Amino acid sequence: MEGVIAAVPTPVDTTCSPMREPFIEHCNWILRNGGDGLNVLGSTGEANSFDNASRRQVMAWAVEAFPKERLMVGTGTPSLQETVALTTFADDLGFPIALVLPPYYYKPLSPSGLQAWYLALHDALGSRDIQIYFYNFPQMTGISIPVEVISDLVSVAPNRFTGIKDSSGDLDYCRSIVSTCPSLNVFPSSETVLQSAAVDGFAGCISASVNVTAPIAAQAWSRRAAPPRTISDEIARQRGLLAGPTLIPGIKFLVGLRSNDIGWRRVLPPFTALPETVGEQLSKNLDGS
Repeated sequence: MEGVIAAVPTPVDTTCSPMREPFIEHCNWILRNGGDGLNVLGSTGEANSFDNASRRQVMAWAVEAFPKERLMVGTGTPSLQETVALTTFADDLGFPIALVLPPYYYKPLSPSGLQAWYLALHDALGSRDIQIYFYNFPQMTGISIPVEVISDLVSVAPNRFTGIKDSSGDLDYCRSIVSTCPSLNVFPSSETVLQSAAVDGFAGCISASVNVTAPIAAQAWSRRAAPPRTISDEIARQRGLLAGPTLIPGIKFLVGLRSNDIGWRRVLPPFTALPETVGEQLSKNLDGS
């Protein structure tokens, strides 16, 4: 797994249940327009607002429709048992990678406790093939996974702990992981890093805004040894417009515009839908008009 990975949103109906057809259509659009892979049921997919039955349904849709080697899925919850169950289910379906948040409820969380939790997940998975990517998102979880904990876990189970998605925005943190754990696939959460990925040793990006920027992000990745400044500047401009507290409602609004499906505007509480005038202005700004 490497390159431009989209953190995919999840369309919902009026009962807040996932919808298959628009989900499949949008994933296909990503893969046809430069995306190398799909991160299903991450933060952008509003995974932690769904029950486990809904998460399992979306997982099944993904593996039915797309090459498994292009998929990863979020399975982390504060409950070890639920995380084990979701990750086991993902492995049964054939997902090669599970993206796992740290157990974020009980704080402060000691490094030894955090390490013990991930090792318990590893032990429960036994001989299963599914790999674990750490998901570092301290703005949401209140926990930053220490580099030393990552290094220790990789040394114990290098075939299990194989990557990380970092949504902290701290590129020095990402670079320190590359330096300390050179075997680990390190994915920052913004496509703006693609311009320096070759130098920094990043495996690509896993990004919400790739749902919009996939075509130009793919250009940056394919030319990462020396990306043209014009491409890097345009990625930064578009990412700057999309990022912020309305990122997920904004992405869903824009996917709805592209697909001509206003149902995409629905979000799960506590999110609120982007007002139409705001969404239309965002679209105009992205187009440069």
